[in-house]
Amino acid sequence: MNALRKPEPKRVLVVDDDPSILAMTEDLLTDAGFEVGRASSGKEALERIGEREWDVVLSDLQMPGIDGLDLLAAVREHSPDTPVIIMTAFGTIQSAVDAMRAGALDFVTKPFRAGELLLSLERAFERRALEQENRVLRRAVARSSAFGELVGKSPSMNEIYALIRKIGASRSHVLITGESGTGKEVVARTIHFSGSRADKPFVPINCTAMPEGLLESELFGHVRGAFTGAHVNKKGLFEAAAGGTLFLDEIGDMPISLQGKLLRVLQDKEIRPVGGNQSIKVDVRIIAATHQDMNRAIAEGRFRQDLYYRLNVIPVRIPPLRERAEDIPVLAEAFLRKHADDERIHFSNAATRKLMQGSWPGNARELENCIERALALTDGNEIQASDILIPSDVGNETTDLKELLLRLAVERRMTVRELTDAYVETALEAAGGRKSEAARILGMNRRTLYRREERNEDDENEEEAAVA
Repeated sequence: MNALRKPEPKRVLVVDDDPSILAMTEDLLTDAGFEVGRASSGKEALERIGEREWDVVLSDLQMPGIDGLDLLAAVREHSPDTPVIIMTAFGTIQSAVDAMRAGALDFVTKPFRAGELLLSLERAFERRALEQENRVLRRAVARSSAFGELVGKSPSMNEIYALIRKIGASRSHVLITGESGTGKEVVARTIHFSGSRADKPFVPINCTAMPEGLLESELFGHVRGAFTGAHVNKKGLFEAAAGGTLFLDEIGDMPISLQGKLLRVLQDKEIRPVGGNQSIKVDVRIIAATHQDMNRAIAEGRFRQDLYYRLNVIPVRIPPLRERAEDIPVLAEAFLRKHADDERIHFSNAATRKLMQGSWPGNARELENCIERALALTDGNEIQASDILIPSDVGNETTDLKELLLRLAVERRMTVRELTDAYVETALEAAGGRKSEAARILGMNRRTLYRREERNEDDENEEEAAVA
């Protein structure tokens, strides 16, 4: 058996003309598990950058000859995805701010604390990972169809394709509406990666996934000391998405107090970090998405009308699957190819017809789960109709629920008595212990239920006696 391969350590190039700072920083980062390269001048740093790829460059600002700003420009030209962190003395902070405007990710003041530097490096690695993910996505989109992960041939999907062609190069904000599971983020990514900002970041955030205070900090960033735990300055996602797209998923659930701050950002095109006094200019395209009825949300006072108009410059509505049934076989085939290890696996005609008959209230997400489940249940290379279980349709097809329960019972090797006892116990719990109500649910006489309990008690007593 081959041993598990350890992940390669992250590589940091440290550049400083002060030998003591260079040695101290190298020791700190080596102890933290990083692979460290060192350069005592900007010229030497350029040579090291030409020799290999670095995950982060940590450079002093004031150096003779090629200084930190010159090195920053060279790194951005040679390796645009490599973050640069600037080290500077306290008295030259303004120069460090200028360096960040020129493209540096962050700066630390000397003498710096170990924790502060390590946190800054952690953010840099996250930024690099995001850049690499975006690059992979751009390549994937380029290799696939003109619309990436979007799948469908219905007239309504063709209308969406035509709209994407028109708005890709636009700077206007986009509001995507549609039911849960229709693929709103897929459409957002397609708009971004097929447009003029495809070489810039695509940064998604779910507006329902975190508390209001944390969401504000994530979007706009914060300054050191802004609140308990804010030990260092932190860039927000608006800055991380500079020049690219910020995808605000489920914008309809954003707290009303935060909506006003977002509106001001869209109007002024600048942000102010939490606890900060200075504004920062931002160039970001917003693509927002929601499953909510926005007109109803506005009428109920849950969403600002002025923000809605700012976001809804280009509306994109994704129709649910029930309105484009002709896309179901195409999507099902795409999901099958995504999850199947064997290319020979295919749907029977009856299975395809059953998929077409589903109501799919969970839309594409529900369909994908169904296909993945069918792959686990099928025994051969052909998925049969009996392998297609659609839980959302059990109200119309109770046989699907029976099939699902029986398959689960067989998979767990339950005996008939175990299955019956479990059903009776569940009915008793649902009835709150009332045996007459439980008997009604079970469709049996109350006396029969009593006799079952007496028989089970007798069996338990016999087992205890046998053990004794």
